[in-house]
Amino acid sequence: MLALLDNLDKNLYLIFNSTLIHPVLDWIMPIVTNQFLWTGPLIIGLIWLISGGGKRGRITLVILIITLGLSDYSVVEILKPVFARLRPYWALDEFRLLVKKGGQYGLPSAHASSSFAMAVILTYFYKRWKYTFYFLAGLVAYSRVYVGVHYPGDIVLGALYGYGLAWSVLSIWVILKVREQKRGKTWIIY
Repeated sequence: MLALLDNLDKNLYLIFNSTLIHPVLDWIMPIVTNQFLWTGPLIIGLIWLISGGGKRGRITLVILIITLGLSDYSVVEILKPVFARLRPYWALDEFRLLVKKGGQYGLPSAHASSSFAMAVILTYFYKRWKYTFYFLAGLVAYSRVYVGVHYPGDIVLGALYGYGLAWSVLSIWVILKVREQKRGKTWIIY
């Protein structure tokens, strides 16, 4: 069964990476997938959360930092070595690589995990931007297959992991919030 899923994943990879391509996407997707190019918008978002977002923004920021720290550490340091699934450019003879090679292992995708974890947290606190957050998370995740560094299965599992981890952290936040409200504390009210 695992061999069948692995074969399906590799075939889907070749479709997304080598067949469903376009010169405009060949230019856009390396930009979308480059985490350093997101630094500016993220800094602006962080500044807004701290200064313009009020108490809700600061609480959101703390929960984001905790969630993204847990996501990045657990994916890179624990899950990737445990699964030890080689990235496409280490395992396949046929691939298109639009960015430089990264690490050896790709399951689950840290980009997908972080993007979807961030989308969940931001949507919890800022529901009206839900579609934007999830669109951006999906775009980042898809870009990883398009540029050649992940299989679709890496993306799906990374997204599910980030989604679940974010909801786990939010559940702890809700428990803490309810407990603090019962004690009459106001620091949790936004």
